[in-house]
Amino acid sequence: MAYQDGTGILRVGHDTTVPLEVAASYRARTRGLLGRDGVEGAMLLTPAASVHTFRMRFPIDVAYLDRRLRVVAVTTMPPNRLGLPRPRARHVLEARAGAMAGWGLRPGATVALERLVQP
Repeated sequence: MAYQDGTGILRVGHDTTVPLEVAASYRARTRGLLGRDGVEGAMLLTPAASVHTFRMRFPIDVAYLDRRLRVVAVTTMPPNRLGLPRPRARHVLEARAGAMAGWGLRPGATVALERLVQP
């Protein structure tokens, strides 16, 4: 599936829904969460296999997703770090630090994207 910049809903499991921003263009992926003081919900960077937190103002949770939106790995990254590329990852999901544990997101889980809307 080809993604475009926009918004939507991230479904984690059966009971958890989270507001989602999709950054699919080069410009949107490059900007990501830079310059923000936080994130409401989550941001999906696609395509992406790694991220960095240089010049970020807050720590984030990072989930690496394969092409089927299955979680390959989850980590928390403080500001000013370079994440290792994950060879099987095709998408990266970012959220405020601690959020993904609260959603029950862990390796092996699969997420779904719903109601994707372009700006």
